Amino acid sequence: MQFRQQALARVQSPEELDLPVRFARPQGRLVLSVTVVAMAAASVWAVTGSVSSTVSAPAVLTYGQGSYVLQSPVAGQVTAVLAKEGERLPAGSPVLEVGTERGDEVVRTLDAGRVTTLAADLGQIISTGANVAAVEKVTRAGAPLYATVYVPAESAAGIPAHASVDLTVQSVPSQEYGVLHGEVKSVDRSAQSPRQIAAFLGDGQLGEQFTAEGRPVAVTVELKKSSGTKSGYAWSSAEGPPFELTSMTLATGSIRLADRRPVDWLLP
Repeated sequence: MQFRQQALARVQSPEELDLPVRFARPQGRLVLSVTVVAMAAASVWAVTGSVSSTVSAPAVLTYGQGSYVLQSPVAGQVTAVLAKEGERLPAGSPVLEVGTERGDEVVRTLDAGRVTTLAADLGQIISTGANVAAVEKVTRAGAPLYATVYVPAESAAGIPAHASVDLTVQSVPSQEYGVLHGEVKSVDRSAQSPRQIAAFLGDGQLGEQFTAEGRPVAVTVELKKSSGTKSGYAWSSAEGPPFELTSMTLATGSIRLADRRPVDWLLP
């Protein structure tokens, strides 16, 4: 009977207008306000914000024009070595003298450059087309170094012009001297084969190494200069390493990709 009376009372007054109105507690209002502000900030960032990312890839310091492998045009025995590693030579300079059936033949440089490797020794028997030297194309003393970064092909399209690059140089302790700064000068949109990389660097092993996981794209990086460092280039540390950089030094390049919007809006 008691429950029936309560049910009848609720039917007669369904709105319970006679009960006092309860307002939210201060703690509840604070949580609600924070939630609203956070949602508003997230919405604004989704429309106007951007996400930065980087790609890391192997790199080599060079003089920008690359190298070439000098091959012997004749077969015979090396009777004289006429050049030294590290020597800078003009085009047409003698490198080796090879004794053949027709007499001594001289192997000469094709382009001006610096001899980085001599692969033939005195008295060695060589065949026609044998690799006898690697010559880096540098025409003058004090020429600036560049970095060539071999980026995976799928990441190359996201590299903008003048993107910032940080280079961790293999011969420089990064914990002590930091990283080398540069910016993208050009992006070669065609993927490089092992033979193309070997021809540019004058090193077949690097050609195989850099293509072990697929053909990469070559990105040329201009190094930022600084008059306050021994190397002549800008580092993340104040002074950088206390020695000069040399070409054909290996490094790892970290390139900043183009900023991406966190949300892609689809318009009707």
